[in-house]
Amino acid sequence: MKHYIKLLRPKDWAKNLFLFIPSFFAGKLFHPQSLILQFEWLIGGFFAFSFLASSIYIINDYRDVEDDRKHPQKKFRPIASGKVKKNVALLISIALMILGFGISYLLDNSGKFLFITLLYYILNMGYCFGLKNISIVDILIVSTGFVLRVKGGAELGKVDITEWLTIMTFLLALFMAIAKRRDDVMLKVSTGAEMRKSMKGYSLEFLNTLLGLFCAILIVSYINYTVSGALYHQFGHRLYYTSLFVIAGIMRYLQITFVLNKAGSPTEILYKDRFIQITLLLWVISFYVILYMKDVTIFQ
Repeated sequence: MKHYIKLLRPKDWAKNLFLFIPSFFAGKLFHPQSLILQFEWLIGGFFAFSFLASSIYIINDYRDVEDDRKHPQKKFRPIASGKVKKNVALLISIALMILGFGISYLLDNSGKFLFITLLYYILNMGYCFGLKNISIVDILIVSTGFVLRVKGGAELGKVDITEWLTIMTFLLALFMAIAKRRDDVMLKVSTGAEMRKSMKGYSLEFLNTLLGLFCAILIVSYINYTVSGALYHQFGHRLYYTSLFVIAGIMRYLQITFVLNKAGSPTEILYKDRFIQITLLLWVISFYVILYMKDVTIFQ
């Protein structure tokens, strides 16, 4: 049973927490009057995206089985290791797809959330069936998937999202995707094996430049978001204080990437790195205090 659970990659479901971002940033996620309703729809959306993502992971592993067997970590995946038969994996993938779209349909009568999940699925299937072999296009698709998660969360939470939030989500995902590609390049240098066809379009110097570029843009975008007029007038609080934790988290991620050379899996970093965990927790707490505890005057 553990091999079938591993096939779904439940650890990567953490990416779908991006659905909660719009409601959290809008100051409605923990509002007493909408708490139950918000969580009811958002948790449903979380599982819809998770099932669809797992379906895509299985298809990707099915197609990459030979390449995965050459990879020092991926060779232990259920299909690559032979623990799960390929035809059984395909049936599980189809079942997850049906379940994911079924939940999406039930959650939103307007059909907008279903459309978002359908777009997400089609885009990632294109990724599995060849687009991932095109350098730059591969990381753009991964980053767009996070934007669609945020859009889906906004639709379920019935909140509006600003252009800055969309831009920040895309930049953050792009930043992490570039760091992951850099880890793949480092692996290629150390082992001599090319794990991805898109690696032909990447070099260490190119990826280092992109990381520095998008790191700066991401920080500036976040600060602009926190001091934007609409947000300030809506909450009347100084959200730019939270920039401290964003900058600290990005600095730590850069340290993991450049010094430790361990940026291969963002979710693994989230689960294992104490610095990132504490920084993220402090960011959430500070944001919660500023948005949800309006009687606290220290931030005014």
